[in-house]
Amino acid sequence: MAFSLNEDQTLLKDAADGFFADNAPVASFRKLRDSKETLDPALWGEIGAMGFSGALIGETHGGSDMGLRAMGLVLEAQARTLGVSPLFQTGLMGATMLKLQGSAAQQDHYLPKIADGSLSLALALDEGAHHAPHKIDTKATKTADGWSLSGKKRFVPDGAHAQTLIVIAQTDAGLGAFLVAGDASGVTRQALSGVDSRDVADVTLDSVAVDDAAYLGGKALDEATLDLILDHGRIGLCCEMMGLIGATFDMTHDYLKTRTQFGQLIGSFQSLQHRAAAMLVEIELTKSCVVAAIDAIERGKGIGEAVSLAKARAGDTLQLVTNETIQMHGGIGMTDAHDSGFYLKRARVLETVYGSSGYHRDRWAKLHAY
Repeated sequence: MAFSLNEDQTLLKDAADGFFADNAPVASFRKLRDSKETLDPALWGEIGAMGFSGALIGETHGGSDMGLRAMGLVLEAQARTLGVSPLFQTGLMGATMLKLQGSAAQQDHYLPKIADGSLSLALALDEGAHHAPHKIDTKATKTADGWSLSGKKRFVPDGAHAQTLIVIAQTDAGLGAFLVAGDASGVTRQALSGVDSRDVADVTLDSVAVDDAAYLGGKALDEATLDLILDHGRIGLCCEMMGLIGATFDMTHDYLKTRTQFGQLIGSFQSLQHRAAAMLVEIELTKSCVVAAIDAIERGKGIGEAVSLAKARAGDTLQLVTNETIQMHGGIGMTDAHDSGFYLKRARVLETVYGSSGYHRDRWAKLHAY
């Protein structure tokens, strides 16, 4: 993904690539899918032991504090092999939420558990079929002992297995973020059958009681902070998408160099060469957008515009490359026996999470006052 890496980032990338290739190959995902499982609990512990889950967490809380670029490299490596873990929701979304909104006491309690892989989190945000982060009907009512939460969250990633949910709800002061145990009284989680065979669930909260310590930061979650947290997540998704793009393009490139038809390699056919070249151009353009968005977050300037551009471009390019992978593999690409279908299904889901390409084109235009 990154055009240039420092020594530590290069070592991290090599370690992550090797780890997921050895411990979470595509064959492992196929086995999970066939057994109708959506989580490999042992893998999350191993990710924590490798230090990957603590990339965004400071050393005082047990992390490496290597930053968003490092987390992106790990997510990209995981996506290349279709690895299934809570890394995105916990190591990126959970850690970012706690760092930007949590109190010092909440950070001290939860961040070390994220860093060592002993805790899993899930952000329960959207309430409809489409991403609308500021349209929240879930209510948080102040009580004598803390808060009472009621509402329903739709399509929560990792929602069926996460130990703790981060629920976004309306308070009298505006939006608020609350830490809710997944097995708390009044919480109902309905696991859904996603096209990509991943953990996703609808979560219903019926007068769920939490204490004041569950209210992140003890203050309202302002719109700018929520957008910044989500933009971190969107960049993480872009990195995952780059992993899928890289894996499927390599798969197609190898096939063009080995498959023969009419007595010659199909990679020698000019029409397929042109299509492969067109994909490569789009991949490089998308890579530039993703790197620029990471730079924007690190600089703290122009974040929304850069992130929406990257998410829209990554979604479009991922659709192109996964579609072409199926097409160029011909009949075998249409079969379940071939891995290409797994990547296409995952692509369809990632394009929609935290805003589709259409959502982000609209957001980019609004940010530029169109």
